[in-house]
Amino acid sequence: MPQHLTFRAGKSALSIIQEKGLSPDTVKVIAGAAGGPKWLLLHHLDRIIFSSWLTPRTSPLFLVGSSAGAWRFAAAAQKSFSVAGEQFLSAYINQCYDSAPTLQDVAEEMEKIMDAFLNDAGIREILEHPYLRLNVLAVRCKGLGASDNIFPMTLGLGLAVFANLIRRKYLKFFFERALFYDSRDIPPFFEMDEFPIRRIPLNAGNIRQALLASGSIPMIASGVSNIPGAEGMYRDGGVIDYHPDIPFLPEHSSEYSDEENRIVLFPHYTDRIIPGWLDKKLFWRKPSPSHIKNVLLVSPSREFVESLPYSRIPDRQDFKRFQGYDKERIAYWRSVVQRSECLAEEFWDAVQTGKIRERVRELKN
Repeated sequence: MPQHLTFRAGKSALSIIQEKGLSPDTVKVIAGAAGGPKWLLLHHLDRIIFSSWLTPRTSPLFLVGSSAGAWRFAAAAQKSFSVAGEQFLSAYINQCYDSAPTLQDVAEEMEKIMDAFLNDAGIREILEHPYLRLNVLAVRCKGLGASDNIFPMTLGLGLAVFANLIRRKYLKFFFERALFYDSRDIPPFFEMDEFPIRRIPLNAGNIRQALLASGSIPMIASGVSNIPGAEGMYRDGGVIDYHPDIPFLPEHSSEYSDEENRIVLFPHYTDRIIPGWLDKKLFWRKPSPSHIKNVLLVSPSREFVESLPYSRIPDRQDFKRFQGYDKERIAYWRSVVQRSECLAEEFWDAVQTGKIRERVRELKN
């Protein structure tokens, strides 16, 4: 049987999984990456994890993601992921744009997608979920980047690109990390301090704006301001947390010292963790070794990706590649989603039979 999934774990997670396998109660955090349409590859994997595998869970499980990762989790944390997840999937796949959409055009389309899967009842279900705790990553913009005017925004982003090229931490001069969190249980990564941070409790009055901000890519969509409890201009959390590289489970916290409950499950569309959006072409920019030691990265094999139509997974450039041919793009995206159902089946088999103990490999920095 061909293996379509890879399982890679940091040293601490590797030891636990090789000895005892992986069960719902072993996981403390689930992480979700930004990346636009790339998330489509993970739809069925999310379905099997949230609708079947995690159902015996009772203790709090912290979801943390930026952009598409946060939106996936907002669907998953509703009472019926099978309904909300399919509504999100359908609305996302069917989004269409003119040849040159404005920032506002994209922002309005994002709101339409959100309207399709997140209503008032869904918001209540997220905030009252018995064990899932949603945490949304965004950035608060400083200086020129806080403008929706193209010229200052372009100049500010250009300066940020240059600063990030020198050192990632210099992004602090342009952005603050924003953590919108479920205040019922403080997440274990609450005290992260690699960047200046704003911590804002999620509530019924700000959850939509927090999610919209988390997916508002600079130069692509309008930023989000006037979020209740969070003054300023907010944009895509992927700017800093493209593939979250955070202290998920800090060693100094005795509350999270139980070795039986220290896995960070990271369902991902690639086998590489890219810390920030501006690091995509910086192949030397890697996650902190201390951050990945508890991580289990579950991703499609390169052979599986090469077997897909066009030998790749969907990405945002598809809107340009298929400009004027939306039916063809939609068919391609749906084909990828359908093909990826085998990833869910393989995950289920690996964790239920214990085969994951033999299949897991070390996640190297």
